[in-house]
Amino acid sequence: MAAADPAAEPPGVADMIRTAGERAGPALRALLTCSDLGLAVWDTGLRCVWANDVVARYDGIPRERRLGRPPRQALAGDAAGLEAVMREVLATGHCAVGREYRVPPGPGERAPRVHTASFLRLDDTDGRPLGVCLLVLDIRNGRGVGDRLAVISEAGARIGTTLDVMRTAQELADFSVPLLADYTTVDLTEAVRLGGEPLALLGSADGRVPTFRRAGAASVLDGTPESLWATGEAVYVPEASPFVQVLRSGRPLLQPRLDTSPGSWLDADPARAEKIDQYGMHSLLIVPVRARGLLMGVAVFVRAGNPAPFDEGDLLLAEELVSRAALSLDNARRYTRERTAALTLQRSLLPRRVDGGDALEVAARYLPADAEYSAGGDWFDVFGLPGGRTALVVGDVVGHGIAAAAAMGRLRTAIRTLADLDFSPADLLARLDRTSVHLSADNDESETERCTIGTTCVYAVYDPAARTCAVALAGHPPPVVTHPDGHVTFPELPPGTPLGYGVLPYESTVLDLPAGGLMALYSDGLVEDRRQDIDVGMERVREALARGRATPSLEDLCTEVVETLPTRAPRDDVTLLLARTR
Repeated sequence: MAAADPAAEPPGVADMIRTAGERAGPALRALLTCSDLGLAVWDTGLRCVWANDVVARYDGIPRERRLGRPPRQALAGDAAGLEAVMREVLATGHCAVGREYRVPPGPGERAPRVHTASFLRLDDTDGRPLGVCLLVLDIRNGRGVGDRLAVISEAGARIGTTLDVMRTAQELADFSVPLLADYTTVDLTEAVRLGGEPLALLGSADGRVPTFRRAGAASVLDGTPESLWATGEAVYVPEASPFVQVLRSGRPLLQPRLDTSPGSWLDADPARAEKIDQYGMHSLLIVPVRARGLLMGVAVFVRAGNPAPFDEGDLLLAEELVSRAALSLDNARRYTRERTAALTLQRSLLPRRVDGGDALEVAARYLPADAEYSAGGDWFDVFGLPGGRTALVVGDVVGHGIAAAAAMGRLRTAIRTLADLDFSPADLLARLDRTSVHLSADNDESETERCTIGTTCVYAVYDPAARTCAVALAGHPPPVVTHPDGHVTFPELPPGTPLGYGVLPYESTVLDLPAGGLMALYSDGLVEDRRQDIDVGMERVREALARGRATPSLEDLCTEVVETLPTRAPRDDVTLLLARTR
């Protein structure tokens, strides 16, 4: 052990350090001087008064440059930030554990060295502060990870934050660098569709086959220059490569010393061999990405700047990290598959365009609440009836996803079938209600059937000969009517009950809709907001329609009304159907 000049040391902390060295048993002396634990002590004035040789080995600062100096002069990297932490520890007495201590690369090194630093206050027997102790561990070789459970717990918080396959794979790569590896890739098979041409159709190239798609990559070097492929691109590997070996066996592969000798599998992969040589890659770890019995790909960990080879401890940590990520990847895979199916189903069921024929000019706008990730349950429809009449429908199915889309398809088909029988709006909703009751009568009802319970709907029939519109509601908001003189009203209509309950009869109301009149049907997402009363939303829509009375294009009017929403990310689906008499 070494200390600063005694004349420069405050007696309290200097005597404590010297006494500890003189009286320590062999185990304690070994901990202070011979272990992998870097130790340094600062007094209450934040001057370094003691340091062992290990901390100098970690950050490259000799003892003579450290002793007697404050942290910003005696530490590497973000020394000012570490000094601020030490001042807080000295003032409060609270320990600071697991702070990152990143040391700039030394001569011949390509990447910074990363350590973990912890700080604790040293007090005398009366509880008065004597100084601050710094403990430094190297976290890159796995032995310094310390509490592995804490690392896994942090991984659970940082990996799988969304139901997005690519983001989850990237989070795994980012978390493992530089904690475990200098360079990490996550490559997935066609079990997880990432878009693009199917791998089987791409064909081999130079003896290599397209086996994976790159889903994530991270490196201690900016821009991951080690990578041959960008995210989303097909990854080509030789049939005899360790990547295919792991994929076929489902077992991890640990190569503490990467074999690059002539005759190895790298002979068939010269581009990868060149990268290995260029960046000094020397240790390899490949872990299968598997969850719920499905093998989805491989995670590849490489060391280059870190001279320590991978060992069994690193393999255990890598398997834990990949296992956590694999469950999130499988959840994201399943969700993406269902979302794709739901969106496809929904788009096939919603009309691509609406046509009111000779009697009506119509336009519609649909804005799902979760446009990026899920299909909604709102629907609209416009179709002709006998006698030149036109039917207008807006419905709101409970829930989102494929079940809601399927329920919407059933109800839309049922309405069209019942409309062919020329029922009045009230009679049609009554029969649709009974259909919903029958769908949910089975005790083992499916999720699709449950979505029909509570569905709301408005069904209207416009008769151009009488210039009237018969309307019935099933728990749905009333329509808005704009008269030719600009007067906008919400007619008072019997509300009816949502579909699937079979409780009360429905009633039809006949509204006058003269030439140039406009009627708007909509879902509750257009007028409801959790931060405001529904009357506020209805008044907002009324004012938008009044301002847009002279707007010649109904498509433009749809846009004007939807743009009055208080947020661009509504919490519920928004559907608007406008019909103007010719």
